[in-house]
Amino acid sequence: MWEEELLEQCRLLLADVSLQPLSYDVWQWLPNPSEGYSVRVVYAMLTGQGVSQVTHEVDLIWHRQVPLKVSILAWRLLRDRLPTKSNLAMRGVLDADACQCVSGCGSMEDASHLFLLCPCFGSLWPMLRHWIGFHGTYHCDISSHFVQFIHSTGGLKARRSFLQLIWLLIVWVLWNKRNNRLFNMKESSMIQLLDKVKYYSLWWLKANKTIFVFGDQF
Repeated sequence: MWEEELLEQCRLLLADVSLQPLSYDVWQWLPNPSEGYSVRVVYAMLTGQGVSQVTHEVDLIWHRQVPLKVSILAWRLLRDRLPTKSNLAMRGVLDADACQCVSGCGSMEDASHLFLLCPCFGSLWPMLRHWIGFHGTYHCDISSHFVQFIHSTGGLKARRSFLQLIWLLIVWVLWNKRNNRLFNMKESSMIQLLDKVKYYSLWWLKANKTIFVFGDQF
């Protein structure tokens, strides 16, 4: 089964790649594709000048108790590089009229909708907040939502680390739910997804010999 999982991950990584006929492979400097690499741009990046708003959020996706594949998924999400239907349509892989959310809610499936705003997929967040025991209103922008969620209960380092782990877990669980529904016609309830988040978060903490106590810390 693990071979099939790796094959599916590889297929998803290549889903938004468009091959150009009669073209050669080229190296590209992503911070400035049009002008290319320059020492000035690199210096500005290293000294914090002109650093994009997402830089801080990207630093938070690397968590020592989270598998690398989960952090890579979050990295792609924060850069809007996941093969959502809207991104596939922009690359000409899907027709514009085939971009409706896999949940059947009728909205276009972009990243913000799928992970935060969808009446189906987005309903996992209030369930999660109820489990943890805090409430609040959150951004509809994914990067801002990530940072606000991590810092939503105060400044204790252990608390922030746990919420960081939880956010990354939810992203992973929701993306797998989306793919299972789209490609395998498999359904799972939001209660089942919440149970997965609980199980994996506590399992990872236990496996890494980390103790987190509910109640007084929240």
